[in-house]
Amino acid sequence: MSVISARLYRHGKLEEPDFDVRNVSEVLRDSDVVVWVDIDGPDEPAMNTLREEFGFHELALEDCLHPHQRPKIEQYDKYFFVVAYGASRKGGDVEEHEMAMFVGPRYLVTVRKDPPFDLSPVEDRLATHPELGEEGAGHLLYVLLDHIVDGYFVAVDAMEDRSQEIEEQVLEATGAADAQAEIFLLRKDLIHFRRAVAPLRDVLDVLQQRRVPIVTERLEPYYRDVYDHVLRVTDFIDSIRDLLSSALDAHLSVVSNRLRRS
Repeated sequence: MSVISARLYRHGKLEEPDFDVRNVSEVLRDSDVVVWVDIDGPDEPAMNTLREEFGFHELALEDCLHPHQRPKIEQYDKYFFVVAYGASRKGGDVEEHEMAMFVGPRYLVTVRKDPPFDLSPVEDRLATHPELGEEGAGHLLYVLLDHIVDGYFVAVDAMEDRSQEIEEQVLEATGAADAQAEIFLLRKDLIHFRRAVAPLRDVLDVLQQRRVPIVTERLEPYYRDVYDHVLRVTDFIDSIRDLLSSALDAHLSVVSNRLRRS
């Protein structure tokens, strides 16, 4: 069963933390108001609520119900529909969190699929740094995307730790029998993760074209900063993949030398 919550901001400051989502269509007539609606665990009744209050397209609502959507951005008449993946570190592994977003000039709707991405840091940041709140829902979206990309760096750190452990195994010839399998497994994880990260560049590029007035002139430098961070993450992923290729070459060389000696 879905858990639906809504927060109403006025002039960038939180006015109603437990806003009734059934009143969204009425308050959006007020140009001073921005609403953030969050759905944890989407189901048909929740999508019906979004259809009634926002009039979202049925195909986008259908995507919210089905998991494993590809990361993307689609433009509708007065809003964007975005699918993106958050990431968190779970032990030595990376856990991905699929999320759909609807964003218009005065609203942000987040639809979090299982396992849900933790958005409490976004709420805290909006509360402690309301300076850009007057910029509308574009500010909410920026803080959310920035939080998502911060999670990418945490995930890359986890993968880098794994790659270093593999390198140590190869160089010290410990666990040599498992090294090759570990290299292939991590390379597979890197490729999968890159497919979740890289499309966010296209999302940010489309948002900044101002076809829908979401990214204001004041917000542009902040979106460019997030774009730059996404590029850095993809570069880090590629660097780790290159290191793994070198580790694989070294591993195969060690195995070949052992066979010659035997």
